[in-house]
Amino acid sequence: MTTIDYSVWDHIEVSDDEDDTHPNIDTPSLFRWRHQARVERMEAFQKKGEELEKVLTDSKKKLADAQKKVRDLEGAATDEAKAELVKAQAEEKQARREERAAEKKLDEYHREEKKQPWNVDTLCKEGFSKSVLNIKPENQEETEDEKEEKHKTFVEKHEKEIKHFGMMRRWDDSQKYLSDNPHLVCEETANYLVIMCIDLEVEEKHALMEQVAHQTIVMQFILELAKSLKVDPRGCFRQFFTKIKTADQQYQDAFNDELESFKERVRGRAKIRIEKAMKEYEEEERQKRLGPGGLDPVEVYESLPEGMQKCFDEKDISLLQDAISKMDPTEAKYHMKRCIDSGLWVPNSRTDGDDDDKEDDKDDEPKYEEVKRETAEEEKEEK
Repeated sequence: MTTIDYSVWDHIEVSDDEDDTHPNIDTPSLFRWRHQARVERMEAFQKKGEELEKVLTDSKKKLADAQKKVRDLEGAATDEAKAELVKAQAEEKQARREERAAEKKLDEYHREEKKQPWNVDTLCKEGFSKSVLNIKPENQEETEDEKEEKHKTFVEKHEKEIKHFGMMRRWDDSQKYLSDNPHLVCEETANYLVIMCIDLEVEEKHALMEQVAHQTIVMQFILELAKSLKVDPRGCFRQFFTKIKTADQQYQDAFNDELESFKERVRGRAKIRIEKAMKEYEEEERQKRLGPGGLDPVEVYESLPEGMQKCFDEKDISLLQDAISKMDPTEAKYHMKRCIDSGLWVPNSRTDGDDDDKEDDKDDEPKYEEVKRETAEEEKEEK
């Protein structure tokens, strides 16, 4: 059973909420005065909110103008223009601080607004003034297949250009190359550079991997800057290079920390890929070694008693027969069956060779059969 929360009714301000008043006081006049005073407080509070919203709007406009001025002055060549650029950047920082201060004050106003007690003017309001159709908006997000196809098409078309960018070292060269090829400033380029780093690390080209990793973080920082400014990445990559070349130590340290962290992640991914490839190779080799019974001869050999291992090492059949005769019949049968299933021992085998080899094979077969017969007789006696 659900309970109803009545706490919202604890703070209600009503002009006529006091039934008992002093006989010498005109009650209707008192209520009218209280209502008028409350209305004036509400109007003053509302006016304060409107002023704060106006201040925030003005600060946003001021910041946008400052950012536009900085973008226009980027890449300046003359000393006068560079001085103007420094001044514009200072104005941009000041405008950003003013915007944050205005947002903070407006947030405090909204929190204070929620704490205001309800009254007769705010308890009731119009419930519905228009009709709203509940139509599900179209999903604009790309599916995984669409993203993969987009990435594949982009890489096929611009792979050479992406690799060229990944090999660059100087800030100015990277900025000029992206200015000539602005279509490279996108997620697809960043994703391809990440894959390229892992491939180079797997190939043990460590120095080259570190160079491409640097360019990968450059592209990722540009994309993050565009996301924070809510603009197209192609329109703010110059701003990134201006910022990184004139950055304070804190911003440079953040870039270097992210670069080192990324290189560690690349090394980890490369190690996992190498281990996976080795496991696949070992499994393929194991499948090739499997005997007629589906057992791995290496594993079977390692599980044999030391005496039987020595027989296979020396390829001495008589020594093997002697070792089997000394073993428990059940254990001997178990090990010999595993040897046959793994291909370590091939009973009744024939090899192409000279006559002496054939005679040796004939001598070997009866001996093996004799060992099996002796083992069977011993089992009967035990029963």
